Amino acid sequence: MKKTKLILLALSALCIGKGQAQEIQIDTAKNWTIHGENTFLINQSSFSNWAAGGVNSFAGNIVLNYDFNYKKEKWSWDNKVIAAYGQTFQKDVDWRKNDDRVSLSSLLGHEAKENWLYTFFLNFNTQFAKGYNYTTNNKELISEAFAPAYLSFGPGFAYKKSDNLKFNLSPAAARFVFVKNDSLATTYGLDQGKNSRFEFGASFDAYYKKQIMENVTFENILKLYSNYLDKPKNIDIDYTATLAMKVNKWISVNAGVQLIYDDNTKLPKIENGVQIGSKSDLQVKQILGAGITYKF
Repeated sequence: MKKTKLILLALSALCIGKGQAQEIQIDTAKNWTIHGENTFLINQSSFSNWAAGGVNSFAGNIVLNYDFNYKKEKWSWDNKVIAAYGQTFQKDVDWRKNDDRVSLSSLLGHEAKENWLYTFFLNFNTQFAKGYNYTTNNKELISEAFAPAYLSFGPGFAYKKSDNLKFNLSPAAARFVFVKNDSLATTYGLDQGKNSRFEFGASFDAYYKKQIMENVTFENILKLYSNYLDKPKNIDIDYTATLAMKVNKWISVNAGVQLIYDDNTKLPKIENGVQIGSKSDLQVKQILGAGITYKF
């Protein structure tokens, strides 16, 4: 079933791409600017009678990255939507998820002076499907859609040099943590039997994208949050870096890393395939692959 889903995702991405990669900027009444990027990545290894050893593997990932930006006189409204899903296959362990995220960032701003704005921001993050922690003999559910989900919003001020360089600081930001599955409540810092937690603190968001050489871009997204109501010195961190290398108008190579630290998230600690407890730790995810990218 999972293999069928991945094949359907691949076919969808290919249909979207139609074998082309092009860049088009849509300008509606000179107020809206829309950019989109659909990427389908493939990573595959195969061995036969290979003396050095190796395990056959295959991975497929789809990443949708869209920007919807509005500008009129002193008002601006920037929106970014990222949706990603991927699975990997290895002999003897079947299909497993290797990427799963939904992220929405919205920033409404009114110009205070050149490059500075009064703002109101909103961020939302969750995932599509169930996630598991694997031990030697079984697998344990550790996440699913809206378990967890994070919603934060609040007033602040921002510096915006361009669509590719900006940051926003909100010293009075509300955040809700949702966990719809009761069995996962304590994993994400909620009291047993609760499905949500309210936090109030400071939020900092930064975005920087640079073309470091011809056909090579480096995108950075940083989100920080400090909860005034509980251990404000323990800052939550979410950092994503993506390096995109355009080979030609059809093919690109993408490398990405995401680092997350949340003191309230206590995931199972595994040693030698056996769970020996749980702890808060730095979460690290890396993706590397070549594939088709369609831009508009």
